[in-house]
Amino acid sequence: MTSLQQPLARYAERLHAAVDPGHHVASPLGAWLLLALCGPAATGAERDELADVLGMNPSAAAATAAALLAEPHPLVPAATAVWHHVGYDPGRLADWYADLPPRTTTGPLPTQDALDAWAREHTLGLIDRFPLRITPQVVLALASALATRISWADPFDLTPAAALGSASPWAGSLTRALRAPERGHRCWIAATERAGEVIVHVATAQPAVTDGGRAGLAVVSVAAAPDVAPGDVLAAAYRLGAAAVAGAEPGRRSLFELPLGETALWSVREERVRTRARDGREERHTAVLPCWSARSEHDLTAPRLGFPTAIRAVAGVDAQAEARQAAMARFGRYGFEAAAVTGAFALVSLPPEGVARTAELRFGHPYAVVALATDERPDGVGPWHGVPVFSAWVAEPEEPSPADLADPS
Repeated sequence: MTSLQQPLARYAERLHAAVDPGHHVASPLGAWLLLALCGPAATGAERDELADVLGMNPSAAAATAAALLAEPHPLVPAATAVWHHVGYDPGRLADWYADLPPRTTTGPLPTQDALDAWAREHTLGLIDRFPLRITPQVVLALASALATRISWADPFDLTPAAALGSASPWAGSLTRALRAPERGHRCWIAATERAGEVIVHVATAQPAVTDGGRAGLAVVSVAAAPDVAPGDVLAAAYRLGAAAVAGAEPGRRSLFELPLGETALWSVREERVRTRARDGREERHTAVLPCWSARSEHDLTAPRLGFPTAIRAVAGVDAQAEARQAAMARFGRYGFEAAAVTGAFALVSLPPEGVARTAELRFGHPYAVVALATDERPDGVGPWHGVPVFSAWVAEPEEPSPADLADPS
């Protein structure tokens, strides 16, 4: 687990609790990066406040942010900028500028059109305009941008929405949903401290090959019982996402410990099969999820989110803070598109007969999603490995788009 995972999970809990509790998407990392850039300018009580918000010493946070920006992730382009009104020069601004990461853009305050263009350029065109509007009162502007556009290494299959389960409020309002393929995705049932028993699904991007390594993105969906608070489910998603990137599945429940039948989260059935499991008991998992998309704008001026303190640290005690975030996301059927035919014959004797249990995990009511970067290298991992980039609360599913319905061939 990287040193940033726990502080980001803690900040994400604050951010998601402060915004609209319904269907939404956000980037806690995008907000955290700006606060980390401001950290070195803080002193005294302001430095203590920022340390609490950042989850680490501000100097360490600034170094962590600089390391991420210095080694861009190929699937998650990131950018930061600091602009100032010409003629505005608080005493410590020059020193603070000098300590900003080299890749952070600095200079005179742009026009509104230029800010909007910066937002489009650094989000692959996914965000059309900067979330704040320039006024004569603006003397300093800070910005961060994160974006990703990936394809699944293994695309989903389509399935009738009824597969979301009879208890799902979405099963009757949708016609089709997504089913995880037999191979390439991971899913399991886990026991957690805060959210109780949850279902987990992990889909991964086609990795980008770097110098001697591989960089990717893992999107982790976690659903709990319908009466569990969203904050507890999101917290579980961050913890399970970090573990999944490390190859672990903490709290995993054996299907043979669960009763047969259907719940709001899964159904478990048993059948006689040929199995190579040593004890004759094989476990299989599949998952059914809806397509979804979200566009959100969030006010980040709540004191617990750190921006009032950060702005005072860099611009002086008289400065007022205005902070917002625009975010969007879409979860669909396709990722990696390719065609291949592989044939292999293996003539073996039949293995002995045993029992297999299959669990179908049903993301049929609101659930959490966390997207985490991966950054694997021959000598270990890079600074982006395991860093949560985006997170969402999914409460408004959608029908598959025309592109999702297209024949992959």
